[in-house]
Amino acid sequence: MNTSEHTRSQSLPARGDPIAPRFFRAIAEGTVDWESWHSNGGEVLWVNQAVERFTGYSPRECLEMPDYPLPLIAPEDRDWMEIKLRGAAAGTTENNVEFRVLHRDGTMPWMAVSWQPMNDVDGTPLGFRASVRDIIEKRRLRELLRLQNEHLEQLVQERTARVAELEKHRAKMQQLAALGELAAGVAHEINNPLAGIRNSLLLIKRNLSTDIKHFDKFDLIDREIDRISGITHQMYQLYRPSQQQSTQFSLRQTMDEVISLSQPLARKQKVDVAVDFVSLESANELESDQVTLREGELKQVLLNLVHNAIQASAAGQSVEVNIRTMKRFVNIEVVDQGYGIAPEHLQQIFDPFFSTKTEKVGEGMGLGLSVTRSLVEAMKGTIEVQSKVNKGTRFKLTLPRCLK
Repeated sequence: MNTSEHTRSQSLPARGDPIAPRFFRAIAEGTVDWESWHSNGGEVLWVNQAVERFTGYSPRECLEMPDYPLPLIAPEDRDWMEIKLRGAAAGTTENNVEFRVLHRDGTMPWMAVSWQPMNDVDGTPLGFRASVRDIIEKRRLRELLRLQNEHLEQLVQERTARVAELEKHRAKMQQLAALGELAAGVAHEINNPLAGIRNSLLLIKRNLSTDIKHFDKFDLIDREIDRISGITHQMYQLYRPSQQQSTQFSLRQTMDEVISLSQPLARKQKVDVAVDFVSLESANELESDQVTLREGELKQVLLNLVHNAIQASAAGQSVEVNIRTMKRFVNIEVVDQGYGIAPEHLQQIFDPFFSTKTEKVGEGMGLGLSVTRSLVEAMKGTIEVQSKVNKGTRFKLTLPRCLK
């Protein structure tokens, strides 16, 4: 080894065996770390060959650098590393101090340096030894771990929010179930005296002449009794389990009946109702509209949605009913161009006794959509709503093709 390439003006002090300096230098040259020895004043005395692999500079170039190793340190880390090196010259010891090297190729890989003072056998200070190792892989794994921790924290936050949302939904469902049970009880209690009133009214009507004053009010009273009966029936359906059995029927024919029942209201509102029926997955056109569901309940659902759409529409507007049958599911959309639903009300429209009709059209007890959702969910389906104020509303039903 040519020691003139590794020293400036002096060799490391040694006592005893003259082979010792060469022996210890051979050990230092054989390490994979970047090793350097410094005098008590911090001046570099020797640098091993590994420095070229770490920095792109040879040991000779390093020894000729003023203020070594500062020119090899990234500018962002240079000032505070200079303070650290002063401490090393003063006799301090530190381990794994991380910094960035300014490589000859322009890159700035991460390194970690450790240093400790060196003394001879008598305890006389000889300077300090610094050892630098590559921590690029360590930093990469640390960053990967940080990203994984952030992802895990995000998942925990999302799961916590989801649990809170589910708990909120559960509490709301319990409240609605209690309200539905109460409504069903009230409906049951109202129906009995209501039937007595109607029967008594019919007996009185039969024994009166049609010429008496206000005889026509009997028909009005009868219609109002029907309306009360309809409301109590809806209240009862909020809680009562379905008693209907699934049967096979033509969805197209059922929809035709719904449109026929809706025509009086449509004519009154001067609104057109159109149906678009498409079979997306059917080899047999004759069976394309066949479903196995609870026909009466589905008819009630469709009639309620179509009536709502007509009532929400202005004269001259139209209501569209789009039906798409697939192999396993049926999608039904009821779309209007009416006044829409305010965003703050969208989450409440399926709640019992909540209605937007009271202000807009002067009617509605807020039970129709609650009953509609209960009937749809009882048939293992879903109902979704999209709406924009003054743009219209779209209700989308997804039902199984066959309910058993």
